[in-house]
Order: sequence, then structure tokens, then C-alpha cells
Amino acid sequence: MEYKKILSSGKPVIFSGAATALITPFSSDGIDFAALGRIVDRQMKEKISALVMCGTTGEAPTLTRDEAKAIASNVKSRVGDKIPVIVGVGCADTAKSVTAARDAFISGADAVMAVTPYYNRPTKDGIIAHFYKIAEASPLPLIVYTVPSRTGTQLTPDTYALLSEHENIVGVKEASGDIKLITEICHTLSGALSIYCGSDELNLPALAVGCEGVISVLSNIMAREVSQLCAAALSDIERARAIDAELMPLARAMFIRSNPIPVKAACSILGLCENELRLPLTPIDKEGYDFIKNLLIH
Repeated sequence: MEYKKILSSGKPVIFSGAATALITPFSSDGIDFAALGRIVDRQMKEKISALVMCGTTGEAPTLTRDEAKAIASNVKSRVGDKIPVIVGVGCADTAKSVTAARDAFISGADAVMAVTPYYNRPTKDGIIAHFYKIAEASPLPLIVYTVPSRTGTQLTPDTYALLSEHENIVGVKEASGDIKLITEICHTLSGALSIYCGSDELNLPALAVGCEGVISVLSNIMAREVSQLCAAALSDIERARAIDAELMPLARAMFIRSNPIPVKAACSILGLCENELRLPLTPIDKEGYDFIKNLLIH
């Protein structure tokens, strides 16, 4: 695909603005592709900048290889070349991530994203070797994803700098929730990698310190507003503050239980899909459901 922006390092900027970390809609029979189509069409209508599937919000650990390939192919065929399609390929097994990256390329994806290996908690050398192997598995650009609350591993600016030396590693999704760290990463890696905020509560400050955009859970239900926030952060800070303040209650509500439990409930309330998750995740309790519903209808 053609890239609208290139970093000073010569690497492509996969997207600027807001990308949605898509849920995977399920029915009792498996993936609900009709619902997935409705969700993607709604995202496109609300002018989202990119779509990320098969990640944390997409319940990736419970997807089979064939399901992940089918999701990527389905979304790419629906979206075409209008916006980038980014496929999550990360897991705790480097070999499986390599296979998933190759599958994503065959499925027509524009980029891949890989989370730091969880549970086995490798050393710095192991992390770099892991991501290099994925980056070499296909021609697709790779976004490194850090979410220490789930993986137990936080990458440091110097590790990101080493990862940036690989030509196929082009970006970082930072979901540490630490604005001081995000600021340091933006200052250290400006021009080398695209930095994306992965914590909706920090979208505005992260954009202010130099993030290229956000990869959002909230935009599953508020894609237009999150996109508007990203645009306003660069041109009209007062409007950005107003949008951020309006979105904050829902942004926080999306994490009152483990992601994607709340956002799947919100999507079901909006009629986008069934409130169906795969074990070990279960639908949100009545108290949480009512809390989210009250926010949505007001």
C-alpha cells in the first residue's frame, strides 16, 4: 500500500490518528462474520484510520489459526485499500508468531502487531530475538505491542532503540498506562518509530507528547469521537480537551473488568453483536452491564 507519511528513519507510518482494536464477535456456532461485517462497515462510516484485529480485544488467545486467517481475509476483502488492516500475531511461542505473520501476509494484511511474550518472560536478548524473527517472517511492517499488566514485561527506551534497528520494525503500541514512560519513548525515538498509545485514558496526553496516534478499545463504540479527538489534538487543543472529557467516563468503563468483557457488553447493547465471549472470559455481571448501559444511553 502507499504510505502518506515516512519517518526520518525512512520507515513508513502505517497510520496516523485512531485505529480500533477490534472485538471478535462470536455466536454459539463460532465467529459471527455477519456481525463482523456490520462492525467493520460502521468503523469505516465513522472514518477510522486503521483496523487492528486478533489482538487482546479480539480474544486472540482463544482463536484458532484458521479463525485468525479467516478474520484477516474477511476484513481485508471488506476494507480493500481504503485503510490499513493490521493483524495481531503475538503469543508466547516465537515459532507460532512467525507462522501467524506469514498467514497475515497471505491473507492480505498491511501490517502485523506482536505483543511481548507472556508467561515465559524472556530476557532482553530473548525479546529482541523474538521480534526480529517475526519481523523477518514476512515483508509486512511490524508494530511491537507492550502491555505489562498482561505480560509481566515492560520494554525500556533502550530496548525499543535496539528493535528500531530492524528495517521491518516500524512502530510501538505502548499500553503501559505510564505517561512519563510514553513521554520518554516519544522523545527518545522520535523519527525512528511511530509511537501509538494503547491506553484510552491517556489518549490526549500521549498525543500531546508526540504519539502518532492511538490504538483504541473505546473506538469499537465511539470511533468517530476518538478520531475527532486525535484530529483536534493537533489543531484545536480546547476542542480536544472537551472531547476527551466527554469520552473519559466510557474510556474508564471499558476497563472496569478485564478487556474485552466491558466493550463486548457495550457492543451488544448497541446491537452490533451478541454478548458472547470465549472461556475463560465470561460476560460481564449485571452490575457492570447496567453501569455501561447507563453511560451509553445518557
